[in-house]
Amino acid sequence: MYLKVFRDDIIEGLQKSSNIIPAKTGAAFLRTIWLKADGESLSIMSTDSNLEFCGSYAARVETAGLAGVQGRSFYDLVRKLPPGEIAIRTDEAGSHLLIEQGKRKYKLPTNDPSWFQKFSDFPAVESVVWSGDFLSELIDKTAFCISDEDTMEAIACLNLTPGTDKNGEKLIRAQGLNGHQFSMLGFRNEDLHGMLPHGGILIQKKYLLELRKWLPAGEVELALGEKRLFFRTGDKIETFSLPLSYYQYPDVGGFLAKVTAGGSATLKVDRQEFMDALDRIMIFNSENNRCTNLSFGGTEMQLFSQGQDVGTANESLNVEFTGELKKIAFPTRNLIEILSHFASKQLSFVLTGNEGPCGVKGDEDPDYLVIIMPMKIVEETYYTEEDA
Repeated sequence: MYLKVFRDDIIEGLQKSSNIIPAKTGAAFLRTIWLKADGESLSIMSTDSNLEFCGSYAARVETAGLAGVQGRSFYDLVRKLPPGEIAIRTDEAGSHLLIEQGKRKYKLPTNDPSWFQKFSDFPAVESVVWSGDFLSELIDKTAFCISDEDTMEAIACLNLTPGTDKNGEKLIRAQGLNGHQFSMLGFRNEDLHGMLPHGGILIQKKYLLELRKWLPAGEVELALGEKRLFFRTGDKIETFSLPLSYYQYPDVGGFLAKVTAGGSATLKVDRQEFMDALDRIMIFNSENNRCTNLSFGGTEMQLFSQGQDVGTANESLNVEFTGELKKIAFPTRNLIEILSHFASKQLSFVLTGNEGPCGVKGDEDPDYLVIIMPMKIVEETYYTEEDA
């Protein structure tokens, strides 16, 4: 193999390729970046045995060939080279990859080419053009509610399922659940709606986060294979694919119905004011008390937290509140994270009880709902020797 390529033409592809391979652990062939020179292009490929990345970049190929090289080392080397043309070739024995740029010369050992396994091709079936920006936003708004534990099976996955809205129009719902939080973002894409199976698809969170790193800002092409989900850049240069999961997603209708029915109380609050107050209150949380207690009276909401070693905090916010609920408590950090994913200036809370699900919505975040479970309120008072 012998080719010449410009460093800036391949550096982004090498970065994306190295992102999905293990840094130090795992079998050596999984830490490999494969370089394939053919025609007028250099293909850069990597896999962790589940995710697959393949990018094709313009190159001047003198001799076609295939070589596998330790991925992180090769990427780090190219990353630290200045812009300009790089010559890449294998030695006569094929045991080393030689990299040259001007007076700079480097040699990296290659891996056994028998390790190479054919990568999955983008399927020749119906595909859908989608916005990479929107897909990134969708992941941001749902992934934080998905369980991090692979052993949790379906709730360690994003659920993309086709359905209809209350007017009977086609709607796709992206859902994330971890047992104490739930997020749901509805969006409309008729082509994708028609492609998805009736029960939807499941994508594991760990793959979703790697997809988020790869996603370009512009258009992406999406295709659904028999066992994999494929994405391709609009210019067809890069392909990223991931395996689908086949668990049974939990029925979320029960707690959704409680929230959509109206609840026992409603709260409207300025999102930024609430976040700022919670950020200060969190200073007074402790390992044993990670919550902010909320109490309601008229047009005011009181925020309170106390810890034996950190003292107490009290704040008051002007709100719109209706209902008979007197108190409720939420994990402070979780509540801040939820609020941060909304764009709306004002948020509406549907409170179904001090131990029932609470729904959060915003007028400027259409078809977006987050549900959080409150914490059980335990009344505690701490005394010092001076109080005795």
